[in-house]
Amino acid sequence: MLRIRLRRVGLKKQPQYRLVIAENEWPRDGRFLEIVGRYNPRTQPETVEVNEERLYHWLKNGARPTDSVAQLLTKQGTMGRFERVQKGEDLQAVLAEAQTSAETARANTPRRTNPEATALKSKKNLKTGQKKK
Repeated sequence: MLRIRLRRVGLKKQPQYRLVIAENEWPRDGRFLEIVGRYNPRTQPETVEVNEERLYHWLKNGARPTDSVAQLLTKQGTMGRFERVQKGEDLQAVLAEAQTSAETARANTPRRTNPEATALKSKKNLKTGQKKK
């Protein structure tokens, strides 16, 4: 059975995930058929990017999302749009709606991009008040 699941990538204690299509028996970080998106829980707010056209293709062909992926897709609105496509709504119209909703979500959510706020300081530099470079 095909599953849509999270595949962990990234450094130690800095997880990032790819949404992949894989067989149920394959290892979590092992073989997969296709990458359909990515998920980064470490950004504020968390980032979810999905290729909805390919995701709909795999859902139509019987791939089932895991519980965590289903929760992410439902929160983003992708599963609701897929149900509308299943009922007969035009795929291109739904994909255009998904594109605009993703763009507005990116534009309206502030990201932590200030390097001063995220700069790490060593113990020695904390004593002298200097920032680590």
